[in-house]
This record gives sequence, structure tokens and C-alpha cells, in this order.
Amino acid sequence: MHEETVVAEFTHQAEGFNRSAVARAEEMLDALLDLASPAPAERWLDVACGPGIVARKLAAHAGAVHGVDLTPAMIEIARREAAAAALANTTFAVGDATALELPDASVDGAVARFVIHHMPVPSRLLAELARVVRRGGRVVLADHLADDDADAAAWALELERLRDPSHWASLPLGRLRELAARGGLVLEREQVFPIELDFDDWLARGSGGAAAAALIERSLSERPGGSECFRVRPSGERRMLALRMWLAAWRR
Repeated sequence: MHEETVVAEFTHQAEGFNRSAVARAEEMLDALLDLASPAPAERWLDVACGPGIVARKLAAHAGAVHGVDLTPAMIEIARREAAAAALANTTFAVGDATALELPDASVDGAVARFVIHHMPVPSRLLAELARVVRRGGRVVLADHLADDDADAAAWALELERLRDPSHWASLPLGRLRELAARGGLVLEREQVFPIELDFDDWLARGSGGAAAAALIERSLSERPGGSECFRVRPSGERRMLALRMWLAAWRR
């Protein structure tokens, strides 16, 4: 089952992800907060919340934030970090983002960051968020983009799965828009911007990174010319992984 793979992978990655620069990048968190625009009386949901980084950002502006994640190790860290920050308006629970234990229209808004590329059928996630967010509420989505070029997208997928077996597929921009619109959401604002992370740190955090390092290095030398959404470039003595990030606010 893919769910078991996800839990195993993020149990392995839990502490490393919580410390990672890309997960904590203030520019991205500020952009998410701007798109969400939570009000003090609102209740927000952070699905596949991981160690609660986004939830803690929202908690300073919303009335209450509830985080859900499939991996118990992530929820333990989320609770620990929220307690350390003295955030009394956050709660966290183990749960499936595609089958939430919440009533219809029970939250004012929801955020899903770095989630879609782990979903075998991502339309399930969009349908569930549309179910639990009230009419007029907001859904904020953020994920890596895949290239429109089929060869480039397939090449990046091979690398991603070698490093992290829970990775299912990043999607191109048009497909992401289509999924959200089919889920009954109306696009308000979106932005696409580049992000960079330390390639060796990214590789080491994945459970497959060490064992597959030689294969990944070989594949890097075979990069298709059309690849723009997944690139590795030298930066002094380091290597940087350049990705394209999509952030969008949708009205329910």
C-alpha cells in the first residue's frame, strides 16, 4: 500500500524535514500566509501538516489551527514544537488528508503544502478539502511543478522516486489548475517562483538517497534538454537543486 510507504518514508524524514531550510523558508511561508489571509476568528486546517511548520505560521493570525498528518512521528514533532512555542490555539491528529474526520463545511480555510506529489489520485484530496471548507472559504495549495515536456517530467520522476519512494508524481501547472477547478474551487490568485535547496542535503534526507546515489548521479548526466522544473547546478563547493514552486489561493 502506498500509504504504508508514505508513513515509513516520513518517519525516516521527520526530524530532518523539521530542520530543513526549504521547509522553513520564510519567503515561502510568508507567501502562503498572504494567500491564506486568515482572520482572528477563523478555524484553519493544515493537511499533511508534517511537523506543523505551516500550522504554527497560521496560528499567529487565525483563531484556531488543526493539523492532520498520516505519520505519527510527524504529529509528535508538531505537538512538541507547538508546545515549545506556547501556541494554545493549535491541535494535531494522525489522519488521512483524503478521508478527514471532520464534518462538512467545518473550517474556514485549508492549506495543503508539499502534498499533491505524494498522492496517487490527487483529485481525492481536492474533493475532501472542498467538502470540509465552508462555502466562501479558501483553499491554499502549494507544490513542486513538473515540466510540460514529457521526457523531462519522466526523467525528474525517476530521480525523485529513487531518492524518496513515497513520491508519486509532480504535476504540470495546467493539470494542477484543472484538478482544483474540477473539485469545485475557483482560482483567486497564484504565483510560480523558483526555489533552491542544497542537493546533498535533499538527497540525504530521503530514505533511498544513500543506496541510490550512484544511480542518481548517472541519471543527472542524462538530463533532457527540456527540463526546467528540476535542475542541479554547481554553487561553489556545493550543488543546488532548483525547482519550480506553485502557490495558489482558491475560493470554495
